[in-house]
Amino acid sequence: MTRRLPRPALLLALALSACSVGPDFRTPDPPATKTYTSEKEILTSEQRSALGQHITTEWGGLFASVPLNALISQAFSDNYDIAAARETLVQAEASVKAQSGSLMPQASLDALAGRQKYGVALFGPSNFFIPPFTYYEAGPSLSWTLDLFGGGQRRVERQQALADYQSHELDAMYVVLSGNVVSQAIALATVKAEIATLQRILAADEKTLVLVQASFEAGAATRMDILEAQSRLMADRALLPPLKQRSSLSYHTLSVLVGKAPADWSPPDLDFDHLTLPETLPLSLPSELVRKRPDILAAEANLHAASATVGVATANLYPSLTLSADMFQEALTPTRLFYGISNAWALAGGLSVPIFNGGTLSAEKREAEHAYLAALAEYRQTVVRSFSQVADALAALAHDAEMLDALKATAATTRASLDLAQKSYEAGNTGLLQIEAARRAFAQAELHLVEVRSQHCLDATQLFVALGGSPKM
Repeated sequence: MTRRLPRPALLLALALSACSVGPDFRTPDPPATKTYTSEKEILTSEQRSALGQHITTEWGGLFASVPLNALISQAFSDNYDIAAARETLVQAEASVKAQSGSLMPQASLDALAGRQKYGVALFGPSNFFIPPFTYYEAGPSLSWTLDLFGGGQRRVERQQALADYQSHELDAMYVVLSGNVVSQAIALATVKAEIATLQRILAADEKTLVLVQASFEAGAATRMDILEAQSRLMADRALLPPLKQRSSLSYHTLSVLVGKAPADWSPPDLDFDHLTLPETLPLSLPSELVRKRPDILAAEANLHAASATVGVATANLYPSLTLSADMFQEALTPTRLFYGISNAWALAGGLSVPIFNGGTLSAEKREAEHAYLAALAEYRQTVVRSFSQVADALAALAHDAEMLDALKATAATTRASLDLAQKSYEAGNTGLLQIEAARRAFAQAELHLVEVRSQHCLDATQLFVALGGSPKM
């Protein structure tokens, strides 16, 4: 004789063995591409990058700057956008727990007091009259909606995917924030170096003007020479206010990034000459980038949530079963509540089977399926865009390297010209005017070199951001 399970055990076994309808999410395959640029570009743009290596150090470590590390740490701890994103993540994680709890049996302890009067029609033509009365009820109640087809589990899966999305969005904010801090710090240090260089150019301009005026008084120069020297001095002086404005903007932007008002914060002293990059830059493989870059992972989590929504919509097409139980005391006075005669109970099982709903449930399932396809397209677009951003940064770095080589040669030439002019002056072959002209040319070459070095650092920063950034500090 076959032994049968008790009914409660049978229902529990039925609930635990429920199947989950809808698609099981699978991470999209990584792209087959091996490089970020074409074969022609690889020869130039990737020659100074180590393909397959990861960023294993902090941002400031890549630039060999302790103050920069401290600045990024301050931004991570005090930036209000980051603080808001952290709270949003905690909110999403709490939603996962709340959704998971809804799958469990729900129990509550209820108490009720009321005043009731029935009409004479309650008992039909008997004309029986019940006077108004007060009643009291107290006791526990239990309800449980069985997850027969996995719709509840799919809801939990969707909520977990949304929490993962928020987690990856927070990681992306860390990457973007650190990139912005580094960029603004580089800009601030660059302007400081440019102002110092421009001051040397102005000093040369002023000395040149004095020399030209002396030559004019001695009859060796013309009035046109004086006007030309004055014009050069005024033009160079006009370059100073925009540099000071850039310095103020970078300073104010940095203060916002670290969560401070400009009047309440001062930036660290960053020396542009101390911002150095490694000779070889790390470069993740494209197949590794899709498993590392936060915005790609966020798009994948969004795709996972869309997949789970398809499962929820599919489960809604199937029957649902809800069990409920109530055990309570009923009495007309509070003192009689806990007598045995006051016991009351109710057991119920409710089955709901969709039969006709005007096509709503089927339409919701199609809606979820197309939302999944849209999320898949957005994921693939995010991957393609990330590869393009890495390729852009690599190309920019290659062009920066070419420009740096050219300007270093120019600076070396103007330096040699200055040395030659000084030696010629010491030999009595040239005057001070030629030395100042050579000194000005050398300072201008240095100014251009600072600008290109700064752009090189900024483009390297963009590469690190495009590669998903460094580990969070």
